Amino acid sequence: MTHRVVPHEHAPDGHHHHHAHEHGPTTRRGRVGHALSGLVGGHSHDSAEQVDSALEADDRGRRALWLSLAALALTALLQGVVVAATGSVALLGDTLHNLADAATALPLLVAFRLARKPPNERFTYGYGRAEDLAGVLVVVVIALSALVAAYEAADRLLHPQPVSHLWAVAAAGVIGFVGNELVARHRIVVGRRIGSAALVADGLHARTDGFTSLAVVLGAAGVAVGLPWADAAVGLVISLAILGVLRTAVVQVGARLMDAVSPELVRTAREAVTTVDGVLDVRELRLRWVGHTLRAEADLSVAADLPLGAAHDIAHHAQEHLLDRLPRLTAASIHVSPAGVHAG
Repeated sequence: MTHRVVPHEHAPDGHHHHHAHEHGPTTRRGRVGHALSGLVGGHSHDSAEQVDSALEADDRGRRALWLSLAALALTALLQGVVVAATGSVALLGDTLHNLADAATALPLLVAFRLARKPPNERFTYGYGRAEDLAGVLVVVVIALSALVAAYEAADRLLHPQPVSHLWAVAAAGVIGFVGNELVARHRIVVGRRIGSAALVADGLHARTDGFTSLAVVLGAAGVAVGLPWADAAVGLVISLAILGVLRTAVVQVGARLMDAVSPELVRTAREAVTTVDGVLDVRELRLRWVGHTLRAEADLSVAADLPLGAAHDIAHHAQEHLLDRLPRLTAASIHVSPAGVHAG
């Protein structure tokens, strides 16, 4: 039999609120085979509290994105003014990088907006996967910023031009570092709190951008001590740093699109269901992220002569154990199979 549930949400204090179910003793009534599973309807538990919490997570994600978008746009604007006045190609590369980082918030904002839409007959799992598709756009933007920065730096090496107002270039680099670090911390904290891998990755990207901004200060120092090529050289280094970020983003986004989860998460889920009284074995266990929410499917082996009501209780208890151990779980489908019967 298959027991599909929509679990109750975790409270902010880490406790789990769900309805209490008392199960009286049952008598053995013979073997529960796979043939019975097709005759038994699903048992679902809806929770308005769970829905409200999911929407609240989306709201927190959007607020973090809007704040980071404004902060990085202001940072890039200030740097752009200095670029126009000084002609620093290293600072130009950093400015383009910050603009690209700010632009990555836009597809994520659209994704968080779509995630609020309920499932329908076409998108039966809802629209959470839009967040993962937004990650693809983030990768494209990062790649474009790397290409533009590399082109401008190479052109400056071939056609040297003087860099003026070095103090302003250095100050703009410091501004870039501070702006990116503030954005990075906020994105990472909120992303981990709501379970959004895309938002955490975007925060790590911003943190890397901050260190490339410090490289601009190094370029300005090089020019100041009589190395006119230092500015363009630092611009190339920044391009390589962006490529490093691109590689990390490709790995993270690709893994999410392939439904990858951490082995530790799988071990936690397996331990959760094996501690349920009556579960003899875990035939199959699958987890997948849909946006920043988690779904689980499990096929559990129980005693072959267990009555149907008792098997139902085991499935429900397995769901409760998963809820206790997997904070971002929003749905679980539990299939109960009699021991000794080949899984069909």
